[in-house]
Amino acid sequence: MSDNWLNKVNWSKDGLIPVVTQEASSNSVLMVAWMDREALKLTVETGKVVYWSRSRKKLWCKGEESGHIQKVKEIYLDCDQDILLLKVEQVGGIACHTGRHNCFFNRLENERWVVVAPVIKDPKEIYRE
Repeated sequence: MSDNWLNKVNWSKDGLIPVVTQEASSNSVLMVAWMDREALKLTVETGKVVYWSRSRKKLWCKGEESGHIQKVKEIYLDCDQDILLLKVEQVGGIACHTGRHNCFFNRLENERWVVVAPVIKDPKEIYRE
């Protein structure tokens, strides 16, 4: 398979692209993360989402510790070719490391951030340290 399609991506100066990850079945935005060229290539090759962890400075296969992998259904590149949208099947229904369905559970209400989504599974049960 040729890598020419990767050259169409408008990578940032540090070689990354932001990724919005959406649940294919509900259109719920699960999370936002980053990919580098290798992460995107591995995602396409394996059908499982691989991100670039800016804090750990390494590739990160979503669900590698928790088992809550993301199976790729569709990948889109925006009009400026600098943001990716992934539509995925979220295995286990948990995308957030806090044990919630998605990472967007703090809603601004009257100038206060309010937690509006329950923890589905205690992170201590997900990530055994």
